[in-house]
Amino acid sequence: MNSQIDFSNKADVERLVSNCINGDRVSQQEFYKAFYNKMMGICMRYATDTEDAKDLLHDGFIKIFNKLKGFKNEGSLEGWVRRIMVNNAIDHVRKRKETFVRSDNENLFDSIETDNEDDAENEVLVSIKAELLLKLIQQLSPAYRTVFNMYVIENYTHKEIAQILGINIGTSKSNLAKAKMKLRESYKKYENKLDR
Repeated sequence: MNSQIDFSNKADVERLVSNCINGDRVSQQEFYKAFYNKMMGICMRYATDTEDAKDLLHDGFIKIFNKLKGFKNEGSLEGWVRRIMVNNAIDHVRKRKETFVRSDNENLFDSIETDNEDDAENEVLVSIKAELLLKLIQQLSPAYRTVFNMYVIENYTHKEIAQILGINIGTSKSNLAKAKMKLRESYKKYENKLDR
């Protein structure tokens, strides 16, 4: 098999997946290399450090290889792989029984409109270099980090986050608001260090 797979070619994807299912080590290694960087990026967003991210990545790839028979070659293979990796990271957070902070008055956060947030705030987050943003996200508590990743990056709704994590919608909104506040504070500290 070629060392470079054309993922836009369904026949190439089918062949790679089939070879991986049949235990072909070269194809499995090629599959792993093709998705390593992007999937490591996902794991780093949910992890507290590089070692934790590597553990998440390893577990995620085991699940992916075990579930490959279920890939129907409908939609992108990358999207399918990404979904499993994200779900693995979320499962990891749930298994650790992270404490999802409950606000004193969760109903207060039910009225927060986070779907149409201030564009200026989102532009600031987008303008921060990816590497710096990743470091700042990793400094968040696991609860804040998880809700931030799920809402801002994975595009889950607060209702979906609440269902997946077993919390209520107010807690999800509260954690997101606090995560953004912490990120702004951390970024200001970073900028202040640069100004000195």
